[in-house]
Amino acid sequence: MEAASLPETGPASRTPGRSAGDFVLDNILWVILGGALVFFLATDFTQTLVDIKTGLSNGTIWALIALGYTLVYGIIELINFAHGEVFMIGSFVAVSVWQTFEVSAASSLLVIVGSMAVGLGAAMLVSGSLNVMIERVAYRPLRGAPKLAPLITAIGMSFILQNVGLLWRGTPDSTPDLIRSQKEVFTLLDVTIVRSDIFAVAVTVPLLVALLWFVGSTRYGKAMRATAQDPDAARLMGIDVDRTIGLTFLLGGLLAGAAGMIYALYNGTIQFNQGFTAGLIAFTAAVMGGIGNLKGAVAGGLIIGVIQALGDTHAGGRWTPVIVFGVLILIMVFRPQGLFGEETREG
Repeated sequence: MEAASLPETGPASRTPGRSAGDFVLDNILWVILGGALVFFLATDFTQTLVDIKTGLSNGTIWALIALGYTLVYGIIELINFAHGEVFMIGSFVAVSVWQTFEVSAASSLLVIVGSMAVGLGAAMLVSGSLNVMIERVAYRPLRGAPKLAPLITAIGMSFILQNVGLLWRGTPDSTPDLIRSQKEVFTLLDVTIVRSDIFAVAVTVPLLVALLWFVGSTRYGKAMRATAQDPDAARLMGIDVDRTIGLTFLLGGLLAGAAGMIYALYNGTIQFNQGFTAGLIAFTAAVMGGIGNLKGAVAGGLIIGVIQALGDTHAGGRWTPVIVFGVLILIMVFRPQGLFGEETREG
């Protein structure tokens, strides 16, 4: 897990006597990504700024989901394929709260703000509890089993939850536009900032800061880092490893629920299979940034958001997934540990 030790400068950069060519070779991916960005800025400056703005606001949602993947993988080295569906359930819960209380954009400001807070809390609580239950029922009994067993179980849980979503809301459902998402707030460098952009960033950033503080500074965070580094040694030191793993799933679920609520208001629609696509993108972000690395997951989500926006503009939506996964393959070829390096135990 990333917080076990805050990212350090790569060993290559500390090696004395390295040439500029070696430095460029070590950072070839950053050079390529930066070069592509400069090219697009030179080609169409304003449109590229619009794409960056859209990509960053959309990428915050991927970052929140990606953190759940990287937290779980960092501590038990399991790809929790059900995480995307936990995110979907979070969206459904938030929208159900608003529909139950018949909240709409025409409601008073106090009602809208209060219902959004209740929706966010309910989505986080249900998704967090669901993730803990999944770990307790489906993954914990397989602790010590061959890695393929929990992996298959995770895929099974994903399909189960997806069918729960299908039974709950079988068709795409629109969400009340509580934030008037496309209303212009201000313009900067000819780029229009709308409410949905500010909303996504305003909700996501405090959650990311809180998570980094929790993992990096609290006693429970230290237990998570110790368990991620060596569960057996952590157990010998008196750490309740099972409880710590459960706490990790709880945190991942809370973030997925928050992402689900943001997604519902940001996109305006929800559907039972949204978790599959979002989960795939978020897992790609976690791998791109360096699986197990918290800051890498955030950066991966933002980078993928920008790549998607640029792909939609210059190549069309049909080719965007090809571009995203093409970049991922490029990164894996040149830097298998991800852009910021993996933070997982060896073995």
